[in-house]
Amino acid sequence: MPVDESTVQEVFGALDPSKLSFELLFRTIFIFAIGFLVIRLLMKAVDRLLDRHKDLFGLHKQLRSLVRVSLWVLLILTLLGSLEVDIAPLIALLSVAGLAVSLALQNTLTNLAGGMTILAAKPFQPGDYIQADGMEGTVESIGLSYTRLLSFDGKHISVPNSQMSAAKIVNFTNHEEGRRVDVTLSASYEAPAQTVKQAIQEVVDSIPQIKPEPAPAIRVSAYQSSAIDYVVRVWTDSDDYWTVYYALLEGARDSFEKYGVEMTYNHLNVHLDPR
Repeated sequence: MPVDESTVQEVFGALDPSKLSFELLFRTIFIFAIGFLVIRLLMKAVDRLLDRHKDLFGLHKQLRSLVRVSLWVLLILTLLGSLEVDIAPLIALLSVAGLAVSLALQNTLTNLAGGMTILAAKPFQPGDYIQADGMEGTVESIGLSYTRLLSFDGKHISVPNSQMSAAKIVNFTNHEEGRRVDVTLSASYEAPAQTVKQAIQEVVDSIPQIKPEPAPAIRVSAYQSSAIDYVVRVWTDSDDYWTVYYALLEGARDSFEKYGVEMTYNHLNVHLDPR
C-alpha cells in the first residue's frame, strides 16, 4: 500500500460533522476521559516498576517515553474507532512507517537492544577492567549505543553495544578483593626453591599497594628446559594493577642478585667428545 496523503485523507475524510450525534460525541468524550485516566494510572505503575529496577536507571527516560507514546497512539485509534472511522488504512500506514523507520535505524536499534542487555545483565560496570574481542581497558561509561573504554595507553575506545553484548567478556575486577596480579619469574635449577621464594617474598613485602588479604602466593609453576618457573599471585586495587605488576618485575632482578639467584635464559650446552 503506498504511503501518501491519500491514505490520511481517506481516514480523516470519514469524519463527517453532519453524522456526529450527541450520543456519539458523548461516547467519544467518555472514552477519552477513561483512556486519559488509564494512561495516568499505567504511567504511575510504570514509574514504580522502573524505580524498583535500579539497574535500568539509564533507560528510565527512554522506556517511559516509549510506553507513553504507545498508549496515546492506542487511545487515538480507539477514539477514531468510536467515531465510526475506518482505521484500517491508518493502521496499515503506521505499520509501513514503522517498518521503514526500523530498517533505517536498524544499527541504532541493535545497539540500543545491546545497551539494554548490558544494563540489565550487568556483566561489568564503570570502573571495571575488562577484555572483550581483543579490546582491553577500564570501563568509563555505559551508554545506550556505545560502551566507552580507556585503554592502558590512554586511548578512548567506543565499542558499539551490539558488539559488546555479543562478545566474550573477561572482567578482571573483583569488587570485594580487588584485582589479582599474576607474574611468572624464572630461576636456575641450581638455586634452592626456598631461597628463590624468599627473594620474591622480599619484593612482595616492599610493595605497599599489595593487599595482605587474600594472602600473596608464591609457587613453582613449571619445570622448563633451562629454568624453573615460579608464579607470583597477589591482590591489589584495580587502579594499582600495573604499578604492582611492573614493581614485581623490576624488583625481582635486584632481589635475585642479592640472594645469589641466577635468572636464566634458554641456552644449549654442547659437550665435545675428546676422542
